[in-house]
Order: sequence, then C-alpha cells, then structure tokens
Amino acid sequence: MEFALSRAQYVHWRNAVFAIFLASGVSIATWASRVPDIKLALGIDNAQIGLLLLGMGIASIIGISTGPAVMARTGARQGMLVTMLILSVGLGLIGVGSAVLASFPVVIVGLALFGLGNGGLDVMMNVEATAIEQESGKTILPLFHAFFSFGTVIGAGVGWIAATTHVSVATHALIMAALIIAGAFICFANVPNRAATLDPEPTEEKPHWRERMHTALSAWREPRTYALGLLMLGMSFAEGGANDWLALGTAEDHGGGTAAGAAALTVFSVCMTAVRIFGGPLVDRFGRVLVLRVLAVAAASGILLFILAPSLPFVFIGAALWGIGASLGFPLGMSAAADDPAKAAARVSAAATIGYVAFLGGPPVLGLISEHIGLLNTLFILVALVVASGLASGAAKPLKVETQTH
Repeated sequence: MEFALSRAQYVHWRNAVFAIFLASGVSIATWASRVPDIKLALGIDNAQIGLLLLGMGIASIIGISTGPAVMARTGARQGMLVTMLILSVGLGLIGVGSAVLASFPVVIVGLALFGLGNGGLDVMMNVEATAIEQESGKTILPLFHAFFSFGTVIGAGVGWIAATTHVSVATHALIMAALIIAGAFICFANVPNRAATLDPEPTEEKPHWRERMHTALSAWREPRTYALGLLMLGMSFAEGGANDWLALGTAEDHGGGTAAGAAALTVFSVCMTAVRIFGGPLVDRFGRVLVLRVLAVAAASGILLFILAPSLPFVFIGAALWGIGASLGFPLGMSAAADDPAKAAARVSAAATIGYVAFLGGPPVLGLISEHIGLLNTLFILVALVVASGLASGAAKPLKVETQTH
C-alpha cells in the first residue's frame, strides 16, 4: 500500500533525486574531461579512442534497454543504488587502467561498466523523477534535467582543474567515484519505497518477477508510447547532435575556429539549461502541447539558421534557438508518459529507452552520413526529425488522472 509522505519526506526525496541527476552528469563529465590525458597515458590514436567510445555507447544502450527488467526485479530505489555503484566501479577502473596500469583492455572493461551503470540509471532516475512530479502536481521534471546539466558543468570544471594541476587520471577518477558512492548511499536513505516506481513493500509479499516484468513491458503495446517516443526521438537527436557536432560545424564548416566552436556549444548549453530551469511554470500556464510546438518551431528555425548562416553572429543566434528549442522535449515526454501513476513506471521506462537510444545512437549515425554529404547538409536530417517531433507533440496532452499536490 502506498503511504502518504510528510512535507519533509517529500523534500528529502526530491533533493535526493536532484543529487542523483547531478551525480550522473558529474560522472560523465569526469570521463569526458580527461579523454586527452587518457589518450596520452595509453599511447593510442583517435581510432582507438573511437573504439573506446563505441564500447561505452554499446554498454550504455544495453543498460538502458535492460533497465526496465532490472527495475521490475528490484524497483527503482534499489536499482538506482546498484547502478550508481556499477558506474562508480567503472569510473575507478578507467582511471586505474589508464594512469596506473596503462592497459587498454582494463579501460575498455571500465567503460563498459561505466556505460552500463549510467544507462540503467538514466531510466530509473527518470522513473523516480516522474513519480516526484506526480506527487508535487507541478511540472518540475525539466528541473531534474537541469541538475544533470549542472553536474556536467561541475564535472568539467573539476576535470579542468585536475588536468591543469597535473592530478593523475587515477587519483581524479577514484576520488570522484568515492564521492558518487557515498552520495549513492545517502540518496538511497532518503528515497522512499513507492509503488509508482515498482519498489516492493517490505511488509508485503513481492509479486513474481514475471508478473512485474509483464507490467514493465506493457507500455510497448500502447500506441501513445510510440507517439511520445517520436516526440522524444526528434528532440534527443537534436540535443545529442548539437553536443557532438555543433562545435565542429562552427569551427570547420563556418570557419570560426576552435574557440568559436566551443563558444557556440556553450551558448547552446546555457540556453537549454536556462529553459529547463524556468520552463516549468510556462508549461503549467500554457500546457505541454503548445509549449512543445513552439519549441519545435524554435529548434527547427535555429538549426536551419545554423546551417545557412552567412556569418558567425547568425551561427550563434542559431545555436541559441537550437538550445532553447531542444530543451524540454525529453523531460516533457517523460512527464506525459507518467500521467497515469498506476502505469507510470512502465511507460516512462519505454519512453526513456526510445529517447536515450536516439540520444546515444543518433550522433554517430549523423557522423557516418556526414562523410558522404558534408556535416551541414547532414543537419537537415535534424530539421526533419524536429518537425516530426512537433507534429507528434499532441501525444503529450495530459491524461485525465488525479494528482496529489503539496
């Protein structure tokens, strides 16, 4: 039976999941910020770095795809703890394997564990966040994703300090892994068992795993899941494509140089994060569907302007519109999937799987296509996907369910 939470319990729960999103962002930026040092320590070339990235990406997709099955067995609360421990062990192995052992296979194993843990955590923390949003009765899921963005900024900043002060990758990675492990146990203590996140009640007989798995997979038989998936796929492609290709497009195709490329990506990230921080009240006032359609227009316009920009100022305006437009598609898709608390976990798991596979798998596909038609021409694919996302936004119309407010 679902028990009522006091205000203090709710706040502790919300803050714990904010911290989990933050930790996920920190972990990813910790790895990404030390790639040059890892490359140097291992004595490898860009092709081998690509192999490392491929291994991590495959493991992440496996983690995402199996996340619903793990959650069906353990519930989101215990699942988040386990996946945070797995990714922390992986992060530690990356550091030790590169800086101490100089072993490419050890780093591959570390990245596989790191990707697997982060992939599973991505699904479960979104399930948990949507349960918190349902409890609050307000649109706050974008704020959770803003905390992930804060985490990437913090992780990148710490990585820059570690690199410039010549702290070894092993020391850096082990310290960050230890902090994430400590945070995982603190957060675990503040996350309550909830039926909405498939957590089994300790005083009740646990349903058979097959029954829980059937519940977890039920959303894949619902047409609305695929419509929300299309909505999230387009925006995930837009976000992931910007993260991997916007700086390069600015630096090389628009001739701005590496500094301008980094600055354009910063503009994109700042605009996206700002909308995630402040966008919730706009959604509550104007509704998900209208906001999503306006943002789809902004994203498509921004990408088109970026592609066709005659000069660098227009490139930066395009990057800003691109970031604004891509900001809320994923979190609002999650919110829509969670409209019915009784089926929220299954639907959020399915929607998150579609979105994250697009986020991880999309940019490499764009890279392959760009080898044949050029990067800027390839970005027209993003425009088409964003338009499709906007057309599918009607699927995010709220279902008629009762919510509890605080």
